[in-house]
Amino acid sequence: MALRTAGSVLVVCLWSVTVELGQFGWGVTYTKKSICVLKGSTVDLACTYKYPWYKTVKATFWFTKNDAEGNPVSLRDDPDYKGRVEYSVDKRKSHTLTITDLRESDSAEYWFTFTTDQTRRRHTDSPGVTLSVTGLQVKVTVSEGQRTLTCSTTCILTDNLNPIYIWYKNGQNVKEDSSSMYSISSEDADSYYCAVKGHDDLSSPAVWKQTSVMTEAVGITVVLVVITCLIGFLWFRRATGGSDDTAVTQSVHPDHNIDTYTGLNIKTMSPDYDTLANGRGSPTDTAPQIGLPSGAAV
Repeated sequence: MALRTAGSVLVVCLWSVTVELGQFGWGVTYTKKSICVLKGSTVDLACTYKYPWYKTVKATFWFTKNDAEGNPVSLRDDPDYKGRVEYSVDKRKSHTLTITDLRESDSAEYWFTFTTDQTRRRHTDSPGVTLSVTGLQVKVTVSEGQRTLTCSTTCILTDNLNPIYIWYKNGQNVKEDSSSMYSISSEDADSYYCAVKGHDDLSSPAVWKQTSVMTEAVGITVVLVVITCLIGFLWFRRATGGSDDTAVTQSVHPDHNIDTYTGLNIKTMSPDYDTLANGRGSPTDTAPQIGLPSGAAV
């Protein structure tokens, strides 16, 4: 009987020591291990941490990468997050990271770490929090004379497990439904995009019937070709003397060396050669007379 009592006391003592050591240990516990949010929105990453009661915490921060020396880089000092992060600490040993204006490049694993006054060691736990940032996209499928538009994300939104999808046609709200799909005619050439209720300003890029875009593109191309051909024709006509400015007529000025006439532009003809009398020899030369019938007036 005495041995049984002694054994019970020993078990109780060992259990007490284990609990006490656990309470005085180190640790980080993340509220959520995985989070999916929309691009452009804001997210909170939270955790609690513990450390021996006789130590004092000197620094706390979140990070995603280390520097060249292997030391974690606080997000506050990371240029990729400049002006977009905030830290919140309370007395219950909890810490929250807030990131605003999320980008798809923010998708990463995030860790919390802290240091105390009696050790240089930084304490953190792995794995951290996996953050996935997704944008909305409209996928189009065509079948039997209609098109089905689907508002999709690359992951399931953590803060909105049952989202209400909003559909816009040419910028106007036309449907709100829990279904992510919207059917339209295959001939519909209007513009469509979607959003999730509560994040109306974080909509997807717009989509429209591609054939209408191709028709416009072909029309523009034809116009450009016509204009180019017209310009080329006018240039060719000018270069080959087709314009009035380059029109050439038979000159009245014969060449001084040979008895043939050269072509001159009438508009640019020198006044010294505007008559046959001045076309050859000195100004005093007399032009040859042409025989006329007797009695004809000159």
